Amino acid sequence: MYDLPQTDSHVIHEDLKVRARDVQVYYGATHAIKDVSVDIADKTVTAFIGPSGCGKSTFLRCINRMNDTIDVARIEGDILLDGEDIYDPAVDPVQLRARVGMVFQKPNPFPKSIYDNVAYGPKIHGMAKTKSDLDDIVERALRRGAIWEEVKDRLLEPGTGLSGGQQQRLCIARAVATEPEVLLMDEPCSALDPIATAQVEELIDELRQNYSVVIVTHSMQQAARVSQKTAFFHLGNLVEYGDTGQIFTNPQDPRTESYITGRIG
Repeated sequence: MYDLPQTDSHVIHEDLKVRARDVQVYYGATHAIKDVSVDIADKTVTAFIGPSGCGKSTFLRCINRMNDTIDVARIEGDILLDGEDIYDPAVDPVQLRARVGMVFQKPNPFPKSIYDNVAYGPKIHGMAKTKSDLDDIVERALRRGAIWEEVKDRLLEPGTGLSGGQQQRLCIARAVATEPEVLLMDEPCSALDPIATAQVEELIDELRQNYSVVIVTHSMQQAARVSQKTAFFHLGNLVEYGDTGQIFTNPQDPRTESYITGRIG
């Protein structure tokens, strides 16, 4: 597939942000992720695609140690962020999650005001010395979440009162408020209508100017629209990884081709 050693078949050397090597994930006796090695570039949207239950969300959750919250989960292998091992015992998962933000499938604003939703992370991490600093951070994050114009006069109203699409953009603003370097998105549009989906997709395209964005999506059309790199997972294995155009038009593995053409999935 690439002019690379066989052991590194899913490695693309570029301006790297995240490097994973031989990652295994076990839930009790279940081997959910098998030997995944992948390089994720900076300022790029990388899509994880594959059938339900293939491991794409499980692997995504390894990148900010969300699997740590599951008692029976065990992770082996190496995941490096800017060359640092994120599973090193010296790494504080809370600090890691400030650097690696996450947006979930279902919009999940806190039961607080729009302002407090966005201010929450920066407050915890001591990013603002004054109220004025915090105001600036909140406005910048809401602008990055492409929702400032809609909410700037309702900042003290509850975030839960927004529409579904607005709630998801609020959650994206909340995720970027701590100035993360990587933004993980686990099927961020699956609960949204087509108009809200289009707004979030447009936002994802803008966000890659500042972040490495990794998106899990069940929609191949969405992956084709928003991503520059695509990884295809099947039965816990990373089958194929490469430029999105190549994966969709000229896949190298028959399993990828079967999924893209609708024969498996």
